[in-house]
Amino acid sequence: MNRAEILDRIRSLPLWQGAIEARPLDGGITNVNFLVEDQAGKFVVRVGDDIPLHQVMRFNELAASRAAHAAGLSPAVVHASGGLTVLEFIESRTLSEADVRRPEMLPRVLELVKSCHRDVPGHLRGPSLVFWVFHVIRDYAATLTELGSAHLPLIPELVETGNRLEREAGPYDMVFGHNDLLCGNFLDDGRRLWLIDFDYAGYNSPLFDLGGLASNNGLSPQQEDWMLETYFEAPVTAGLCHRYSAMKCASLLRETMWSMVSEITSDIDFDYAAYTAENLARFRAAMNDFQNS
Repeated sequence: MNRAEILDRIRSLPLWQGAIEARPLDGGITNVNFLVEDQAGKFVVRVGDDIPLHQVMRFNELAASRAAHAAGLSPAVVHASGGLTVLEFIESRTLSEADVRRPEMLPRVLELVKSCHRDVPGHLRGPSLVFWVFHVIRDYAATLTELGSAHLPLIPELVETGNRLEREAGPYDMVFGHNDLLCGNFLDDGRRLWLIDFDYAGYNSPLFDLGGLASNNGLSPQQEDWMLETYFEAPVTAGLCHRYSAMKCASLLRETMWSMVSEITSDIDFDYAAYTAENLARFRAAMNDFQNS
C-alpha cells in the first residue's frame, strides 16, 4: 500500500470522533506508524500484516500488547482490525542508547524488562509463540539463500556459529520475552518508563533479552555484571557468564541476519546495509570476546 491508501484505511476506522489529522512517525524499521489526532485525543496507528520471514505474527503481537498493558507496562490497545492497530498515545520521549546506560536509568530499564518476563504471562490470552533465536538464525539463512543475498558467502559460517552458540548457551530457563530491546522501544514520560512494540514477543530464555539489552545499548562489562547479579538476585557464576555471553552473541547474530533479510525485503526508507555492517562488527567483536573468555 502507498501512503494515500494507508491514510484512507486509517480514516475509515470506526472509532474516530470527528475529523482526524494523521502524520507519519519516524523511527520504525519493521513497521510504518502514524500519529493520529481526533477530538478525543492522540493515538498511534501501527500498520502491518504478518511478516513470516521475520517470525512476526500480528495475533501474537496483539495478545502480547494487551497483556503488557494489563501488567501495567505498555499503552492500551484501543482498536485492532485489518492490519491496523490503534494504541493509546503516551506523551513521552524515546530513550537513546546513552540514556539506557545512565546509572540512574539502567535500574529502571532492567526492572521494566524483569516485569515483562515475570508479569505478562499472567495476563496473556490465547495461543502464544516461542521466539527461539537459533531457529530464527537457521530460517534466515534459508531465506537469504533462496533470495540470492549478497551475503551468501557468509551464510555457512553464520549457521555453524549459531548452532555452536545454541549448544553453549544452555541449559535454558523460559520467560515471556520482549525480544527486541532496542533503546527506541523504551519511552520516558517524565514519571515512569513504558515498554512498546511487541512484534517479536514470545517465550524465550531471559538471557536473550539481557544480552540484547546489553549489546543494543553498549553496556560496559561492569554494567553487564551488575545487570546479571541484579536480575538473578545472586552472585554471578562462571557458568552463567558463559551462557550469557553465548546468548549475547546469538542476539547480535540474529540482528545482523534480520538486517540482511530486510535489505532485500523491506520497503521502509532505512539504510539496512549500514545497519547490517554495524551489527556484523558488533557480532564479530562479541564472538572474539566469547572465544577468548
